[in-house]
Amino acid sequence: MKQRSAIKNDLFAPQLREGQIDHLGDPLAGIEASIDFQALASAVDEAAPRAMSTKGGRPAYPTETLVRILVLKRLNNLSDERMEFLLLDRLSYQRFCGLTQALNVPDRTTIWAFENRIGETGATALFEGVTEQLLRKGFIARGGQMIDATLVPAPKQKISRKEREIIDQDATPSDWKPVQRRQKDTDATWTKKHGKSYFGYKLSVNVDKKHKFIRKIVTDTASTGDSCHFEDAFDPANTSRDVYADRGYPSREREAWLKREGYRSQIQRKGQKNKPLSECQQRRNRRIAKSRARVEHVFAGIEQMGGKLIRTIGQARANFAMTMMAACYNLKRLAYFNRVEIVAF
Repeated sequence: MKQRSAIKNDLFAPQLREGQIDHLGDPLAGIEASIDFQALASAVDEAAPRAMSTKGGRPAYPTETLVRILVLKRLNNLSDERMEFLLLDRLSYQRFCGLTQALNVPDRTTIWAFENRIGETGATALFEGVTEQLLRKGFIARGGQMIDATLVPAPKQKISRKEREIIDQDATPSDWKPVQRRQKDTDATWTKKHGKSYFGYKLSVNVDKKHKFIRKIVTDTASTGDSCHFEDAFDPANTSRDVYADRGYPSREREAWLKREGYRSQIQRKGQKNKPLSECQQRRNRRIAKSRARVEHVFAGIEQMGGKLIRTIGQARANFAMTMMAACYNLKRLAYFNRVEIVAF
Protein backbone atom coordinates (compact mmCIF):
# COMPACT_ATOMS: atom_id res chain seq x y z
CA MET A 1 0.00 0.00 0.00
CA LYS A 2 1.42 3.38 -1.03
CA GLN A 3 2.10 5.67 1.90
CA ARG A 4 0.16 8.93 1.80
CA SER A 5 1.95 12.27 2.16
CA ALA A 6 0.72 15.56 3.59
CA ILE A 7 2.73 17.46 0.98
CA LYS A 8 0.58 18.88 -1.81
CA ASN A 9 2.03 20.36 -4.95
CA ASP A 10 0.32 23.35 -6.54
CA LEU A 11 1.28 25.75 -9.32
CA PHE A 12 -0.04 28.62 -7.20
CA ALA A 13 1.89 27.65 -4.07
CA PRO A 14 3.99 30.90 -4.03
CA GLN A 15 0.84 33.04 -4.04
CA LEU A 16 -0.69 30.91 -1.27
CA ARG A 17 2.46 31.28 0.81
CA GLU A 18 2.28 35.07 0.45
CA GLY A 19 -1.20 34.96 1.97
CA GLN A 20 0.08 32.83 4.85
CA ILE A 21 2.93 35.27 5.47
CA ASP A 22 0.47 38.17 5.64
CA HIS A 23 -1.75 36.20 8.02
CA LEU A 24 1.15 35.42 10.37
CA GLY A 25 2.33 39.04 10.22
CA ASP A 26 5.24 40.08 8.06
CA PRO A 27 7.30 42.73 9.95
CA LEU A 28 8.57 44.09 6.64
CA ALA A 29 4.99 44.87 5.64
CA GLY A 30 4.80 47.21 8.65
CA ILE A 31 7.91 49.03 7.49
CA GLU A 32 6.51 49.19 3.97
CA ALA A 33 3.33 50.82 5.25
CA SER A 34 5.20 53.33 7.46
CA ILE A 35 7.87 54.73 5.14
CA ASP A 36 7.73 56.38 1.74
CA PHE A 37 10.71 54.68 0.11
CA GLN A 38 10.22 56.53 -3.16
CA ALA A 39 10.84 59.81 -1.30
CA LEU A 40 13.96 58.34 0.32
CA ALA A 41 15.26 57.21 -3.08
CA SER A 42 14.70 60.70 -4.50
CA ALA A 43 16.64 62.20 -1.59
CA VAL A 44 19.53 59.81 -2.20
CA ASP A 45 19.62 60.53 -5.94
CA GLU A 46 19.61 64.25 -5.23
CA ALA A 47 22.45 64.02 -2.69
CA ALA A 48 24.50 61.48 -4.67
CA PRO A 49 23.45 61.60 -8.35
CA ARG A 50 23.98 58.57 -10.52
CA ALA A 51 26.72 59.02 -13.11
CA MET A 52 25.23 59.08 -16.60
CA SER A 53 26.93 56.97 -19.27
CA THR A 54 26.69 57.76 -22.97
CA LYS A 55 28.09 54.38 -23.98
CA GLY A 56 25.02 52.37 -23.11
CA GLY A 57 25.58 49.16 -21.18
CA ARG A 58 23.39 47.23 -18.79
CA PRO A 59 20.46 49.23 -17.36
CA ALA A 60 20.78 50.16 -13.70
CA TYR A 61 18.56 48.86 -10.91
CA PRO A 62 16.10 51.44 -9.54
CA THR A 63 17.46 53.45 -6.62
CA GLU A 64 14.39 52.61 -4.56
CA THR A 65 15.09 48.88 -4.88
CA LEU A 66 18.70 49.35 -3.78
CA VAL A 67 17.68 51.60 -0.86
CA ARG A 68 15.30 48.89 0.34
CA ILE A 69 18.14 46.36 0.10
CA LEU A 70 20.42 48.60 2.18
CA VAL A 71 17.70 48.90 4.82
CA LEU A 72 17.33 45.10 5.00
CA LYS A 73 21.07 44.69 5.15
CA ARG A 74 21.45 47.13 8.03
CA LEU A 75 18.38 45.94 9.97
CA ASN A 76 19.94 42.47 10.08
CA ASN A 77 23.65 43.42 9.89
CA LEU A 78 24.23 41.25 6.82
CA SER A 79 27.23 41.05 4.53
CA ASP A 80 26.82 41.70 0.80
CA GLU A 81 27.20 37.98 0.10
CA ARG A 82 24.56 37.02 2.63
CA MET A 83 22.23 39.73 1.35
CA GLU A 84 22.48 38.36 -2.18
CA PHE A 85 21.67 34.83 -0.98
CA LEU A 86 18.65 35.93 1.06
CA LEU A 87 17.27 37.95 -1.84
CA LEU A 88 17.27 34.73 -3.86
CA ASP A 89 16.03 32.55 -1.02
CA ARG A 90 13.55 34.53 1.11
CA LEU A 91 10.10 35.41 -0.18
CA SER A 92 9.53 38.24 2.33
CA TYR A 93 12.76 39.95 1.18
CA GLN A 94 11.75 39.62 -2.46
CA ARG A 95 8.34 41.14 -1.77
CA PHE A 96 9.80 44.01 0.23
CA CYS A 97 12.26 44.87 -2.56
CA GLY A 98 9.76 44.39 -5.38
CA LEU A 99 11.66 41.44 -6.84
CA THR A 100 9.06 38.66 -6.57
CA GLN A 101 8.69 38.31 -10.35
CA ALA A 102 12.22 39.45 -11.23
CA LEU A 103 14.37 37.05 -13.20
CA ASN A 104 17.54 38.57 -11.78
CA VAL A 105 18.27 40.25 -8.44
CA PRO A 106 21.11 42.63 -7.48
CA ASP A 107 24.22 40.65 -6.66
CA ARG A 108 26.89 41.38 -4.04
CA THR A 109 28.91 43.53 -6.45
CA THR A 110 25.90 45.69 -7.28
CA ILE A 111 25.13 46.23 -3.60
CA TRP A 112 28.78 47.08 -2.85
CA ALA A 113 28.95 49.49 -5.80
CA PHE A 114 25.76 51.28 -4.73
CA GLU A 115 27.07 51.77 -1.18
CA ASN A 116 30.29 53.21 -2.55
CA ARG A 117 28.40 55.46 -4.94
CA ILE A 118 26.22 57.15 -2.34
CA GLY A 119 28.74 57.02 0.54
CA GLU A 120 28.27 58.98 3.74
CA THR A 121 26.44 61.72 1.82
CA GLY A 122 23.76 59.30 0.67
CA ALA A 123 23.43 57.71 4.13
CA THR A 124 22.98 61.18 5.65
CA ALA A 125 20.29 61.92 3.05
CA LEU A 126 18.53 58.71 4.12
CA PHE A 127 18.73 59.67 7.80
CA GLU A 128 17.41 63.15 7.11
CA GLY A 129 14.71 61.75 4.82
CA VAL A 130 13.43 59.46 7.58
CA THR A 131 13.57 62.39 10.04
CA GLU A 132 11.52 64.52 7.65
CA GLN A 133 8.87 61.81 7.44
CA LEU A 134 8.79 61.59 11.26
CA LEU A 135 8.11 65.32 11.46
CA ARG A 136 5.38 65.13 8.83
CA LYS A 137 3.65 62.49 10.94
CA GLY A 138 3.82 64.79 13.97
CA PHE A 139 6.67 63.09 15.85
CA ILE A 140 8.57 66.26 16.71
CA ALA A 141 11.31 66.23 19.38
CA ARG A 142 9.54 66.55 22.73
CA GLY A 143 10.07 65.99 26.45
CA GLY A 144 13.73 66.95 26.59
CA GLN A 145 16.88 65.72 24.88
CA MET A 146 19.26 62.96 25.97
CA ILE A 147 22.84 63.03 24.71
CA ASP A 148 25.08 59.97 24.97
CA ALA A 149 27.68 57.98 23.04
CA THR A 150 28.29 54.30 22.34
CA LEU A 151 31.31 52.38 21.13
CA VAL A 152 31.01 50.70 17.73
CA PRO A 153 33.57 47.87 17.49
CA ALA A 154 35.54 47.17 14.33
CA PRO A 155 37.76 44.17 13.45
CA LYS A 156 40.92 44.46 15.57
CA GLN A 157 44.13 45.39 13.78
CA LYS A 158 47.69 44.36 14.61
CA ILE A 159 49.53 47.64 14.26
CA SER A 160 52.71 48.16 16.27
CA ARG A 161 53.49 51.38 18.10
CA LYS A 162 56.22 52.21 15.59
CA GLU A 163 53.81 51.66 12.67
CA ARG A 164 51.23 53.85 14.40
CA GLU A 165 53.76 56.68 14.72
CA ILE A 166 54.42 56.46 10.96
CA ILE A 167 50.68 56.42 10.21
CA ASP A 168 50.11 59.48 12.41
CA GLN A 169 52.51 61.36 10.12
CA ASP A 170 50.29 60.52 7.11
CA ALA A 171 52.81 57.99 5.84
CA THR A 172 52.71 54.24 5.19
CA PRO A 173 55.19 51.76 6.72
CA SER A 174 57.67 50.72 4.03
CA ASP A 175 57.27 46.99 4.67
CA TRP A 176 53.50 47.02 4.02
CA LYS A 177 52.49 45.50 0.70
CA PRO A 178 49.59 47.11 -1.24
CA VAL A 179 47.27 44.19 -0.41
CA GLN A 180 48.21 44.41 3.26
CA ARG A 181 47.64 48.18 3.28
CA ARG A 182 44.10 47.77 1.96
CA GLN A 183 43.28 45.45 4.85
CA LYS A 184 44.60 47.77 7.57
CA ASP A 185 42.16 50.10 9.30
CA THR A 186 44.42 53.00 10.20
CA ASP A 187 41.53 55.29 11.19
CA ALA A 188 39.99 53.26 14.02
CA THR A 189 41.52 53.74 17.48
CA TRP A 190 41.73 51.98 20.83
CA THR A 191 40.08 53.08 24.06
CA LYS A 192 39.35 51.68 27.51
CA LYS A 193 35.98 51.51 29.20
CA HIS A 194 35.40 49.93 32.61
CA GLY A 195 38.88 48.43 32.41
CA LYS A 196 38.24 46.71 29.05
CA SER A 197 39.94 47.67 25.78
CA TYR A 198 37.89 48.43 22.64
CA PHE A 199 38.95 49.06 19.04
CA GLY A 200 36.76 50.90 16.58
CA TYR A 201 34.61 54.01 16.39
CA LYS A 202 32.17 56.06 18.43
CA LEU A 203 28.59 57.11 17.71
CA SER A 204 27.17 60.07 19.64
CA VAL A 205 23.40 60.56 19.48
CA ASN A 206 20.73 63.01 20.56
CA VAL A 207 17.48 61.26 21.47
CA ASP A 208 14.22 62.95 22.41
CA LYS A 209 12.81 61.76 25.74
CA LYS A 210 9.17 61.57 24.58
CA HIS A 211 9.43 59.27 21.56
CA LYS A 212 13.03 57.95 21.75
CA PHE A 213 13.84 58.80 18.13
CA ILE A 214 17.42 59.69 17.21
CA ARG A 215 17.41 63.37 16.24
CA LYS A 216 21.10 64.05 15.64
CA ILE A 217 24.26 61.98 15.31
CA VAL A 218 28.01 62.62 15.38
CA THR A 219 30.57 59.98 14.38
CA ASP A 220 34.22 59.72 15.42
CA THR A 221 36.90 57.24 16.49
CA ALA A 222 36.72 55.31 19.76
CA SER A 223 39.45 57.28 21.55
CA THR A 224 37.54 60.57 21.28
CA GLY A 225 35.99 61.59 24.60
CA ASP A 226 32.21 61.32 24.90
CA SER A 227 31.78 64.95 25.92
CA CYS A 228 33.65 66.31 22.88
CA HIS A 229 30.52 66.10 20.71
CA PHE A 230 27.99 67.56 23.16
CA GLU A 231 27.60 70.83 21.25
CA ASP A 232 27.50 69.15 17.84
CA ALA A 233 24.82 66.71 18.99
CA PHE A 234 22.73 69.40 20.71
CA ASP A 235 19.20 69.81 19.29
CA PRO A 236 17.70 73.32 19.67
CA ALA A 237 14.44 72.11 18.07
CA ASN A 238 13.38 70.07 21.11
CA THR A 239 10.27 71.61 22.68
CA SER A 240 11.51 71.01 26.24
CA ARG A 241 14.36 72.87 27.93
CA ASP A 242 15.62 69.79 29.81
CA VAL A 243 19.01 68.41 28.73
CA TYR A 244 20.02 64.97 30.05
CA ALA A 245 23.52 63.46 30.05
CA ASP A 246 25.61 61.15 32.23
CA ARG A 247 28.64 61.85 34.43
CA GLY A 248 30.98 62.05 31.45
CA TYR A 249 29.56 65.40 30.29
CA PRO A 250 29.60 67.96 33.17
CA SER A 251 31.79 71.06 33.05
CA ARG A 252 31.47 74.57 34.44
CA GLU A 253 31.51 76.13 30.99
CA ARG A 254 28.79 73.80 29.73
CA GLU A 255 26.59 74.36 32.77
CA ALA A 256 27.00 78.13 32.41
CA TRP A 257 26.15 78.00 28.69
CA LEU A 258 22.99 75.95 29.29
CA LYS A 259 21.85 78.34 32.02
CA ARG A 260 22.59 81.37 29.84
CA GLU A 261 20.59 79.91 26.93
CA GLY A 262 17.62 79.10 29.15
CA TYR A 263 18.04 75.32 29.37
CA ARG A 264 17.65 73.20 32.51
CA SER A 265 20.76 71.10 33.05
CA GLN A 266 19.97 67.49 33.89
CA ILE A 267 23.61 66.40 33.62
CA GLN A 268 24.70 64.03 36.35
CA ARG A 269 27.43 65.17 38.74
CA LYS A 270 30.78 63.44 38.97
CA GLY A 271 32.81 63.09 42.14
CA GLN A 272 36.40 64.31 42.34
CA LYS A 273 39.42 62.81 44.06
CA ASN A 274 39.16 63.49 47.81
CA LYS A 275 35.84 65.22 47.13
CA PRO A 276 33.04 62.64 46.86
CA LEU A 277 29.49 63.56 45.96
CA SER A 278 27.24 64.69 48.75
CA GLU A 279 24.06 62.79 49.61
CA CYS A 280 22.02 65.52 47.89
CA GLN A 281 24.08 65.19 44.69
CA GLN A 282 23.72 61.42 44.75
CA ARG A 283 19.93 61.73 45.07
CA ARG A 284 19.96 64.15 42.13
CA ASN A 285 21.99 61.67 40.05
CA ARG A 286 19.54 58.87 40.82
CA ARG A 287 16.59 61.05 39.89
CA ILE A 288 18.19 62.01 36.56
CA ALA A 289 19.22 58.41 35.87
CA LYS A 290 15.59 57.28 35.75
CA SER A 291 14.99 59.51 32.73
CA ARG A 292 18.46 59.47 31.20
CA ALA A 293 18.48 55.66 31.08
CA ARG A 294 15.96 55.82 28.22
CA VAL A 295 18.81 56.62 25.84
CA GLU A 296 20.29 53.20 26.63
CA HIS A 297 17.14 51.64 25.16
CA VAL A 298 18.13 53.18 21.83
CA PHE A 299 21.58 51.57 21.91
CA ALA A 300 19.95 48.27 22.87
CA GLY A 301 17.62 48.64 19.88
CA ILE A 302 20.60 49.13 17.57
CA GLU A 303 22.28 46.11 19.17
CA GLN A 304 19.22 44.01 18.37
CA MET A 305 19.62 44.84 14.68
CA GLY A 306 22.32 42.17 14.40
CA GLY A 307 24.80 43.97 16.67
CA LYS A 308 26.86 47.15 16.41
CA LEU A 309 30.02 45.51 15.00
CA ILE A 310 30.99 46.95 11.62
CA ARG A 311 33.04 44.98 9.12
CA THR A 312 34.27 47.91 7.04
CA ILE A 313 37.71 49.53 6.90
CA GLY A 314 38.29 53.26 7.27
CA GLN A 315 36.49 56.26 8.76
CA ALA A 316 34.40 57.03 5.66
CA ARG A 317 32.79 53.59 5.48
CA ALA A 318 32.40 53.48 9.26
CA ASN A 319 30.53 56.80 9.09
CA PHE A 320 28.28 55.31 6.41
CA ALA A 321 27.55 52.25 8.55
CA MET A 322 26.85 54.25 11.73
CA THR A 323 24.57 56.70 9.90
CA MET A 324 22.64 53.76 8.45
CA MET A 325 22.32 52.33 11.98
CA ALA A 326 20.61 55.52 13.16
CA ALA A 327 18.37 55.80 10.08
CA CYS A 328 17.22 52.17 10.29
CA TYR A 329 16.62 52.40 14.04
CA ASN A 330 14.27 55.37 13.48
CA LEU A 331 12.62 53.60 10.57
CA LYS A 332 12.03 50.45 12.62
CA ARG A 333 10.71 52.40 15.60
CA LEU A 334 8.26 54.33 13.42
CA ALA A 335 6.94 51.01 12.08
CA TYR A 336 6.47 49.86 15.68
CA PHE A 337 4.53 53.02 16.54
CA ASN A 338 2.24 52.43 13.58
CA ARG A 339 1.71 48.78 14.51
CA VAL A 340 0.66 49.53 18.10
CA GLU A 341 -1.22 52.67 16.98
CA ILE A 342 0.83 55.21 18.95
CA VAL A 343 -0.06 58.71 17.80
CA ALA A 344 2.21 61.73 17.95
CA PHE A 345 0.24 63.59 20.65
